[in-house]
Amino acid sequence: MSVFWRNFERMEPIFVYVTCADREEAIRIGGKMVEDKLAACANVIDGMTSIYRWEGKIETAQEAILILKSHVSLLDQLTAAIKGLHSYSVPCVVALPIVGGNPDYLSWLTRETIA
Repeated sequence: MSVFWRNFERMEPIFVYVTCADREEAIRIGGKMVEDKLAACANVIDGMTSIYRWEGKIETAQEAILILKSHVSLLDQLTAAIKGLHSYSVPCVVALPIVGGNPDYLSWLTRETIA
């Protein structure tokens, strides 16, 4: 793959899905990511019930969802920053590609991050 295409792919916009212990943690982390220009926007959805296996047991917990809009080029830095602020020892931080959308919005997303 050419250097051009590798660099182009690194500029792709992404959603970063993060689960947080509660609304306050999601707001704190999301605010810091926007402040540091690692994300253009943070959405917090409160009141999620999670069912998961942890250390051999089935657990149920109330959590909040944090969705960040960013770029692939910032993912490693964003993940490290979230891990440094998060209360969980193994926080869920996963990236999902944005395959299209409003060009004006995607342009704004790029302008508001350090990508």
